[in-house]
Amino acid sequence: MTATVKYDEVEVGQELPAKTYPVQRVDLVKYAGASGDFNPIHWDEPFAKSVGLPDVIAHGMFTMAQGGRYVTDWAGDPSAVVDYGVRFSSMVVVPHDDGTEIEISGVIEDKLDDNRVVVALTARSGGQKVLTRAKATVRLA
Repeated sequence: MTATVKYDEVEVGQELPAKTYPVQRVDLVKYAGASGDFNPIHWDEPFAKSVGLPDVIAHGMFTMAQGGRYVTDWAGDPSAVVDYGVRFSSMVVVPHDDGTEIEISGVIEDKLDDNRVVVALTARSGGQKVLTRAKATVRLA
């Protein structure tokens, strides 16, 4: 595959459309199975509250994966992402009945050689920024 976004069609400072990803507890259980991380803070509400958390929380790597999903959806090719990193800044709390949402947006921060761009991401949930220093380097067409 090749990225569907063209290098010549993006500019530094260009904002990418925000996208919202719903998160339900079942998503966390599926992620636990895929990742092998069965820590009960991610699925057992009484346990999570007993250790001082407000409720069940999403895995940090699940949250990071939503940022990666955002970038690959935008680029049109998962293999276009050549580097990706984040810092975790707040928890994604996932209430039982309604779940929550993670909203992710991006901006082209830099254009590099070899058709690569740096995309700075913003991820929020429950009014809090949940990822900081979130950046992906993407090779475009």
